[in-house]
Amino acid sequence: MSTGPKSKKEILLGEGLDALHKESREWLNIIAFWKDEARFFTDLLDKEQVKASEYGQMLQYLDKIHETLFDYLAEDIVAHESLLSRLIKGEKGLSDQDFREKHANIRDQMDLFTKDFMEFKKMVFGYAKKL
Repeated sequence: MSTGPKSKKEILLGEGLDALHKESREWLNIIAFWKDEARFFTDLLDKEQVKASEYGQMLQYLDKIHETLFDYLAEDIVAHESLLSRLIKGEKGLSDQDFREKHANIRDQMDLFTKDFMEFKKMVFGYAKKL
């Protein structure tokens, strides 16, 4: 019997590798969607009024930073998927536990980035409404 809610780590340790693979693929799709949104924001912020304001320039820089972070995060996920492939093939020297810990770390990064990107979007739309 369960004595209470499970921690993220306990839940993760009980998940099958196929579920973790599916989650990684979903993350890559989310990042691809974010990149599309970022391109929209770039177009939205690429107006003379925005370029002339300090706040608009700050949002443009933040947009560029997000683009770079998207790439880094996607690269981490692809490398993680490669590790999964090697783990499934039974390559020696690889640890299932290490993979799961890395997966939990990426999950935390995705959660944090999702929250931060939502705040960024609110800032962009709030600013665009004022134009």
